[in-house]
Amino acid sequence: MASARFSPSTFALPDGRRLQYTLAFPSELQRPTIVLSSLLATTAAVWDDVVNVLHKNGLRALTYDHPGHGGSSVPADLQSNTLQGMADDVFALLQSLSLRTVHAWIGCSLGAATGIVFAARHPGVLNRLVVCDTISGSPGNMGAPDAFTPRVKAFHDRQATMEEGLAQTRERWLGKEYLDSHPEKAAWLAQLMSETTLDGFETCIAALLSPGFDLRKIASSVGVGKVLVVVGEKDADLPATMKYLADQIRDDGKRTVDFHVLKNAGHASFVDGFDSWCEVVVPFLLENKV
Repeated sequence: MASARFSPSTFALPDGRRLQYTLAFPSELQRPTIVLSSLLATTAAVWDDVVNVLHKNGLRALTYDHPGHGGSSVPADLQSNTLQGMADDVFALLQSLSLRTVHAWIGCSLGAATGIVFAARHPGVLNRLVVCDTISGSPGNMGAPDAFTPRVKAFHDRQATMEEGLAQTRERWLGKEYLDSHPEKAAWLAQLMSETTLDGFETCIAALLSPGFDLRKIASSVGVGKVLVVVGEKDADLPATMKYLADQIRDDGKRTVDFHVLKNAGHASFVDGFDSWCEVVVPFLLENKV
C-alpha cells in the first residue's frame, strides 16, 4: 500500500462545481508534473502506489477526482457531461495552478480517453501522453452492445446496490483469481470505490455514451510528440483495438508512439501488472526528461 498522501485541495470550476485535486511538492518547480487520471468509479487514491514511484524518480503528481467521485461534485444536468467538458475542467485547473505545460498525462480507461481528448483540444500543453486500457468510443459509435445503461438502470431500480455493482466491476477489471489472492488490495479498492456516488457514476457513464465520444476521429490530432499506449493482455479485446488506436495516433510517423501489451494484466493494468507497468512507463517518462 501507499504511504501517507498529500493533502487534497478544492478548485471551484467556472460553473460552480468543485474539483478535488492533489498536487504534490507544489513549491518544487524543478520536478516535472505528471497528471494522473483514473478509471470510472475510482478516486485519485487508486494511483497511490504509482505516485510513490513517480516521487522516488524526481517527478511530482497531480491527481484529481472525476465528477461525483471522492471530493468532486457533479453537473446540475447529469446527462450533459462529456469527455470534452471533463478535459476542459482539467485545463481550467492547470491554468489556476499556473501550469502552462506539464510533462505527461497518464490515464487509465475513462482517464485515458479523457487524456486523448485533452491532448487534441489543448495541443502543446502535454509533452507526453500515456494511454492505458481504454475503449475507443461510445457503444453507439463502435457498433457495440451498451453495457453501461443497464448498470445505471439496475442501480436506480434497486435491482442491484452500488456495492454489488462495483464488486462486479472489480472482478471484470482484475478477475476473481487475482482478487481472491490479493485480499488487502481487493479491500483497498472496495474502500476507495465506495466514494463513488450514483450521480457520479451516472454522469461519467453519460460521457462514455455521448455521441461525441469517438477517439478514432481525433487520434491523428493529438497534440503530443511522444505517446505510450499500454494494455493488459487479459483486457478483453482491447489489445487489438488499442493497437489500431495506437496506429491512428502515430499518423504515418507524425509522432512517436510505443505500444506495449502487459502479460497477465487486466483492465486496471497498473494494479495487477504493477511491476511490469512501471518497467514500461517510468523509463518513458524519464527519457530526455524536461
